Amino acid sequence: MITHSGLSRFFWLFLLCLPLLLPQGVMAQDKMKKKRIAVFPLQDMSQSGFSWFNQMTVSDGLTDMIVTELVQSGQYTVLERDRLNELLREQDLGAMGVVTPESAAAMGKVLGVELAVFGTITEFGFKGSNTGVNIPATGIRVGKQTAVTAIDLRIVETSTGEILKAESVRREKTAVSGGVRIKGFRFDNRDQFDGSLVGKATREAVEDVVALMGSVSSASVWSAKVIMMQGNQVYINSGAQDGVEVGEEFEVFRQGTALIDPDTGLSLGTVDQRIGRIRVVDVTSIGEGKAAICEVLEGSDFQKGDIVKEK
Repeated sequence: MITHSGLSRFFWLFLLCLPLLLPQGVMAQDKMKKKRIAVFPLQDMSQSGFSWFNQMTVSDGLTDMIVTELVQSGQYTVLERDRLNELLREQDLGAMGVVTPESAAAMGKVLGVELAVFGTITEFGFKGSNTGVNIPATGIRVGKQTAVTAIDLRIVETSTGEILKAESVRREKTAVSGGVRIKGFRFDNRDQFDGSLVGKATREAVEDVVALMGSVSSASVWSAKVIMMQGNQVYINSGAQDGVEVGEEFEVFRQGTALIDPDTGLSLGTVDQRIGRIRVVDVTSIGEGKAAICEVLEGSDFQKGDIVKEK
């Protein structure tokens, strides 16, 4: 007869032995890998008249807040803003602020990201007239403020140009105070902005954006690319910083003919050819964990740009 304590010991022994019973790399591949993301500057159509601190525009401030929140979540590898701005200048899109699903996908491929985020700020500031009321015989003026931040957001898969998510995010915050601020004013520092009604509405809107990113990211497929092959070693552009672990095995594909929808002109992907299999042996030596070294298990002649996918 097996006692309760005996079953408990058996259960814990089974858990300790589980990694040894599974094929190498299975436990590691259950871990969600970081997706590489580019956040394009939001186009400001709000005509709010607000000025951010440090001479930033509303577009720069909101975009930076989204980038910061995504980085701090620890779930994404977000492209450096300087590199993105450089490409925008090269494409002559920086001044116009016009980004389309097609241009975002094209630039995302050049930048080596899987997801591109762009959109428009449609509302930012106070809603309504924000007038106050004098309380008789007191000299006190009481006002009601309603601040609003609204963003039309698009999330595009760069490999196909498909819009994975198109949402409108809108947040309002209302408060009664002893004075009413007029439309259009300047924030002198981050603390002043964070403590304002507009800042609180904006923070909630940014959190909604990050939540949307999470729903899209978890459903999209992770991939990486071959940097180069040297002897029996293959270098890929994803390492410890993205959640890649030693012992994981990946399949390698070569991109084939692009499939273009004859009606919409959108890319439907490519006909890819499987050319081999690799195993990760080092995830920290290159670029402080931004790349990994793999050994070849199957195939040969891997080339720069070949696509790496989980088995």
